[in-house]
Amino acid sequence: MRLTYHRIAYEALDVCNAVSIDTVLDTVRKTGLASGHALDIGCGNGTVSVQLAEALGLKITAVEYDPAMADLARTRLAASPASDRLTMIEGPSGPVLAQSDPWDLIVALGTTDPVGDGSREPAAMMSGLRRHLRPAGWLLWGDLVWIAEPSPPLRQIIELSGTYTDHPGWQAAATSAAFEVVSTHLSTQADWNAYGDAMDGAVRTWLAANAEHPEARSISQRADQISMMMDFGRGTLGFGLYLLRRDGT
Repeated sequence: MRLTYHRIAYEALDVCNAVSIDTVLDTVRKTGLASGHALDIGCGNGTVSVQLAEALGLKITAVEYDPAMADLARTRLAASPASDRLTMIEGPSGPVLAQSDPWDLIVALGTTDPVGDGSREPAAMMSGLRRHLRPAGWLLWGDLVWIAEPSPPLRQIIELSGTYTDHPGWQAAATSAAFEVVSTHLSTQADWNAYGDAMDGAVRTWLAANAEHPEARSISQRADQISMMMDFGRGTLGFGLYLLRRDGT
């Protein structure tokens, strides 16, 4: 399997975004779910899925499209004491959503194409996921947030994979998709710095120890690109976490 920048960087993180695992768990506790079945779309390194099962007792289906990340997540899920409540699926989310019963909770943190239909606009993505929640079910949504107006080049680079908005914009999108916004959390600059520094540090350490690896050059180039993006994003980009509830009908 080809080794990638994110496979190395995300192994050093709890959450593959600029938010702590404690914040994620505290937010999900607000749902009052003491059991139930949750879908973690784009589960990354698998830690969020593992912690939702271990700390909150939820049954989790974790989905990851990237093979390298799915391999890491699979290892962590299998090693968990709650492995009997954890299921790993490697592939796109669309077929999983189409073939499953409505979920009590859907987790989508920093995902690309979470619905599996090519939706990129905020309200369209949320609306697509809403259709797969039970009445009064929950969506834990997290994504990049513009905390200041970006330069056109930065916006163009960041939005190659999706369309992002500011903190009020994500909440407006949720309301437009017929969700109640129950709670919100916006990352601090310290959160953003820690996230970028942890990824860069893990990759630079790996590169120093593996200079002759066949993938070292491409990983180094990617590390430089992402480090530059993180630097440009300081003060402009953040991460927002939104707990959303579907109505009871």
